[in-house]
Amino acid sequence: MSKHPHEFRTSLLEENDGPGHNPTANPTMGEIIATRFSRRALLKGSLAVSAIAATVSPIALITADNARAEGGSAFTFAEVEAGIDENHHVAEGYDADVLLRWGDAVLADAPEFDPKNQTAEAQAKQFGYNNDYVGFIPIDGSATHGLLVVNHEYTNEHLMFPGIVTIAEGKVKVADADQKRVDIEMAAHGGTIVEIRKVDGKWQVVRDGKLNRRITAATEMELTGPVAGHDRVKTSADQTGTRVIGTVNNCAGGVTPWGTYIMAEENFHGYFIGELPAGHAEAANYERLGIPEGAYSWGQFYDRYDISKEPNEPNRFGWIVEVDVEDPTSAPKKRTALGRFKHEGAESIVAKDGRVVFYLGDDERFDYVYKFVTAGTYNPSDRAANMTLLDEGTLFVAKFSEDGSFEWMPLVHGQGSLTAENGFDSQADVLIETRRAADLLGATKMDRPEDVQPNGVNGKVYVMLTNNTKRKDEQVDAANPRAKNAFGHIIELAEEGGDFTAAKGKWEVLLKCGDPAVAEVGATFSTGTSPNGWFGMPDNCAVDAAGRLWVSTDGNSPKATGRTDGLWAVDTEGAARATSKLFFRVPVGAELCGPLFTSDDETAFVAVQHPGDGGEDWEKFGRPSYYEDLSTRWPDFKDDMPVRPAVVAITRKGGGKIAV
Repeated sequence: MSKHPHEFRTSLLEENDGPGHNPTANPTMGEIIATRFSRRALLKGSLAVSAIAATVSPIALITADNARAEGGSAFTFAEVEAGIDENHHVAEGYDADVLLRWGDAVLADAPEFDPKNQTAEAQAKQFGYNNDYVGFIPIDGSATHGLLVVNHEYTNEHLMFPGIVTIAEGKVKVADADQKRVDIEMAAHGGTIVEIRKVDGKWQVVRDGKLNRRITAATEMELTGPVAGHDRVKTSADQTGTRVIGTVNNCAGGVTPWGTYIMAEENFHGYFIGELPAGHAEAANYERLGIPEGAYSWGQFYDRYDISKEPNEPNRFGWIVEVDVEDPTSAPKKRTALGRFKHEGAESIVAKDGRVVFYLGDDERFDYVYKFVTAGTYNPSDRAANMTLLDEGTLFVAKFSEDGSFEWMPLVHGQGSLTAENGFDSQADVLIETRRAADLLGATKMDRPEDVQPNGVNGKVYVMLTNNTKRKDEQVDAANPRAKNAFGHIIELAEEGGDFTAAKGKWEVLLKCGDPAVAEVGATFSTGTSPNGWFGMPDNCAVDAAGRLWVSTDGNSPKATGRTDGLWAVDTEGAARATSKLFFRVPVGAELCGPLFTSDDETAFVAVQHPGDGGEDWEKFGRPSYYEDLSTRWPDFKDDMPVRPAVVAITRKGGGKIAV
């Protein structure tokens, strides 16, 4: 998830997860959890010599010795020590190699990166900024040769451009933007498609790969599906309502079973400035999404980002974007059937009947969890037949009940409250205003849904709920002491009959996150979890080929938790359930995104966003300038080079599977 580009990250309480624009009285997940478990007595356990709060899982707390005796953890690596410094750390016996950094060449004719002489033309050929989602699409089925696909979510001007930061009397000021800087930022957004190959156990970029491509905020795209051509997406530059310039704030994403790349547009509200004309029909729609926020200056130079000049333009953002990686000249397609909101990602799985199910989180406080089920079925032997699957299907929103059940409610025009009487004249209206449609159906207000990951091995689905510091005291009780929930939850879904297309299922809290040594936090890690193993703010996640869950975090910091973000391995089965171990840790100020495992489980790719951001919170990293002596801050730095987000390839020394 992204932060305000013009502000400095100071604590998890100041993350740009939005103020929460949901005005409904729909129950929150916190209220439902509290009600469900209010009659459960608090249990007591120990972590080292500290007391921890009780778990809401039905499984009793266990000791590490008991876990091993009853099958033990699925993870046997030597755990990394949690902490804070300027370097990354990986478990003993593994290598963590920087594969791609901001500014590295993607296209064969890209110039060498020069942070002091950046241009939009150069950046459009180089690896973009703040890498978030990482996917891998095999070439000829290989686990050692394929296309790496990476989202570039947003830009940190203060880390990108030497000389624009001044510090006077303890106050940090970023110089006003000009068009040159805006154009570079726009070119640093979007995504990268780049060929990579494993040679002698190490991954390398194939710089002249024929499928290498950069997608930016200036790339022309198509609107497809029910919203395409609708009056509400027509602008002065596009009277057809089918052509859009660019994509922004691509957070997590996905790779489809047929090998296309999915980009998810998240906090697009921040890119717009201006005011709507009085009484404009889109006023309520935009208010529900927090438009305009004005975090970026792009609207000063491009009318399409100024809603006073182009009032329909925001309706052309907030979609799922599909990219055909096999054709570098193809126009990416914004697939409107999957709804419009602040998409965190779009992970998918093929259901028993061949339909494809996509799970979607709307990353804002008090917003919702969705899934989309295609109308057609996946054909593994005919890629072309799958290329329009995302234009037809049903979008659902989740409603959770206190008895541990949930239902998926269809967002279909004409059903329930989704009628003309409530302002929905067509399915296009339902999809443009997905949030309002979900409000009317009584969907459950969640604590910032981010990644939602199906597990094809055990049939479960994992929902990352990062945090919600706006939850009020009266929404919790003794059995759920999570007022101002700073550390988040992980919820486990079991679809009815093990069918991912099912309309109903059961839910359970896998973990309530935070430091178990602080009883009032109410964290629920098993007592088999070491002091290094707990985490807060779950964000992205992955399921490896063995069906094991890996969780990356966003928000751990010197002030918030006394540790950096990282990648944790989490047991979900057996006696070790709710046991977590730290596998990889990032430099101070960074967020860990990705993660992604190759099909042979021999490589884990992770994305390290904005290393050094917020480093002023750490006394050893405090600095008068963001560009003074950074040579030790990240591998291969040169003096005075900006901190560079990077994709890291983690492999086992000598080869073999990760964490066997």
